Amino acid sequence: MAKDTVTITDNRTGKSLECPIKKGIHGPPVFNCQKIASELDLFTFDPAFVTTASCESKITFIDGEKGILLYRGYPIEQLAKNSTYIEVCYLLLNGELPNKGQLDSFSDSVCRYTLVHEGLLSFYKGFRHDAHPMAMLLGVVGALSGYYPDAQDIKNPEHRRESSLRIIAKMPTIAANCYKYLIGQPYVYPRNDLTYVENFMHMMFSVPAEPYQFNESAVKAFKIMLILHAEHEQNASTSTVRLAGSSQAHPFSCVAAGIATLWGPAHGGANEAVIRMLQEIGDSKNIPAFIKKVKDKDSSVRLMGFGHRVYKNYDPRATIIRESCHNLLDELDPGKQQPLFDIAMELERIALSDEYFIERKLYPNVDFYSGIILSALGIPLKMFTVMFAVARSVGWVSQWMEMMEEPNLRIGRPRQLYTGSAQRDYVSIEKRS
Repeated sequence: MAKDTVTITDNRTGKSLECPIKKGIHGPPVFNCQKIASELDLFTFDPAFVTTASCESKITFIDGEKGILLYRGYPIEQLAKNSTYIEVCYLLLNGELPNKGQLDSFSDSVCRYTLVHEGLLSFYKGFRHDAHPMAMLLGVVGALSGYYPDAQDIKNPEHRRESSLRIIAKMPTIAANCYKYLIGQPYVYPRNDLTYVENFMHMMFSVPAEPYQFNESAVKAFKIMLILHAEHEQNASTSTVRLAGSSQAHPFSCVAAGIATLWGPAHGGANEAVIRMLQEIGDSKNIPAFIKKVKDKDSSVRLMGFGHRVYKNYDPRATIIRESCHNLLDELDPGKQQPLFDIAMELERIALSDEYFIERKLYPNVDFYSGIILSALGIPLKMFTVMFAVARSVGWVSQWMEMMEEPNLRIGRPRQLYTGSAQRDYVSIEKRS
């Protein structure tokens, strides 16, 4: 039986080429276009690579039309309900859910790496007192490569594993230190007797002067937020990590490259934009006027945290995080930032009932609720993307690990369509008009 192929014909010359079709487990098939360049002297043109599969991966699957997100085949709804973040980390890295012994061993391994070198703590002092936390996170994670030179031996499976564990373990410590430096409080050392999420919150919010009291709803909401942001296929930051890794760069440098990409407001700044929108509205009574501007096609006002580039019907993560968000808000002090959350809940009500939003499928997405949760926890806007980076670190290293295990790893080299000046000769400065 003939292999499935697609025929590419060059109408200029009449020459045809059979390109093999490759099918995955889920999703549309792709065709291998590598021979087009050599056979037809053509390259494909795909700005932003939105219709190009850059790799094969077994980690994540997204169906934006149906609102499906799978981690290693498991629906995100099941993982968010039943898993811990550290169990999801194990799953993403290893491909299977762990048994109790494997999970205990993995958790212990992560705990052993939570501390950062004391010399690295002085690195923070080189930043201005008002430096953006993402600048600190980017610099400190990149500086980790100077403390672990053995990690450069990426062909050693054990070194790769240790690098992955170090990133997962140290990211909360580094992020919490960024926050403490930002607000002028002393760094809090990690505690290995706490869960991953509890330890992160303890390093973020505790002070030496008094014991820290955990809020169960806050811990649960934070855990779910981390799980939902852990992985999301070949997005901009993940693709950057892979591209950097294809050059065989130091793994911590690759993660730093991902952090730099995530910092872009078009990628990691969506939940921050939600809070800024709510602040601009200012009061629930101003919502009708705001909604009117949103509906005005001549207005530049945008509704942040609604709709999604990938999910065309609804964001499955939003359905999950919504309950945690509501539970957390129900436990807040009545006077604590309540106007902001009243605005958010009224916007949510309108989006779920107004035909204008329903027809356009503008439902609240995960960024809408995660922004509210982070704000409710008292995390400043500047730290929102840092929280995103902590959650996504396991996705980055999982993708990096998968790529490093490819038998025929090649350095990434996208092509271009050159539209500059034609070849021309140099003219001396005296003869230039």
